[in-house]
Amino acid sequence: MARARLKVTLLRATPDPDEVVALGARLCYAKADVKALKQRVEAADQRAYVARVMERGHLSVTEHASFTFAVEGVSRALLAQLTRHRIASFSVQSQRYVSMAEGFDYVLPPSIEALGEDAAREFEEQMKQMHRWYARWQQRLGGDGEAANQDARFVLPNACATRLLVTMNARELLHFFELRCCERAQWEIRALAWEMLRACREAAPALFEQAGPACVRGACPEGKNTCGRAAEVQERARKLGGEE
Repeated sequence: MARARLKVTLLRATPDPDEVVALGARLCYAKADVKALKQRVEAADQRAYVARVMERGHLSVTEHASFTFAVEGVSRALLAQLTRHRIASFSVQSQRYVSMAEGFDYVLPPSIEALGEDAAREFEEQMKQMHRWYARWQQRLGGDGEAANQDARFVLPNACATRLLVTMNARELLHFFELRCCERAQWEIRALAWEMLRACREAAPALFEQAGPACVRGACPEGKNTCGRAAEVQERARKLGGEE
């Protein structure tokens, strides 16, 4: 058993996503056929055009670009939050078919780690105790196998680490980043969102140039619940884009 560490990998993305979005937008307003539009799009940098499309709120065309991420070292607590974003596809490591008989990695909340080494060790011992309970129930239910795993897993904690694949289109990602990059989002999914945004900025800079929490583009919508750190968040987003 060990502490899990977040790892995000962009596995696949629509080839030339900015161009695909530009093609979709131009098709809506042009008489030219697709071949001619495609040649026009490929002949010039489309970043400025895509930026104008985004400013006008013509976001339906962003649904033509999709992105698939591998996510490792996250908790089942995060999984419950992530799957609330329903316009997405998920493949998650199963606790029914995958046995935890040899132990499980776990996510240590920073707030507990900040309490010091004694608190971290106490948390680790609690994880080990839950694994002992799991192993005991697994054996009483027939040993290492699907039938035993599916009910022994009920004693596993939210801290238990998992891995998954998630695919979202660009429009859903923009919505995801607006909600989950916000300082008011829970710390673990916020960390995930910023890492996913970093990868998207590299793959499709025009599409995601203004992506992030709402305060990156204007006033914070949280009212009296604002974190009060808009300038700090804006600076983080700026550096994410490689600006100095």
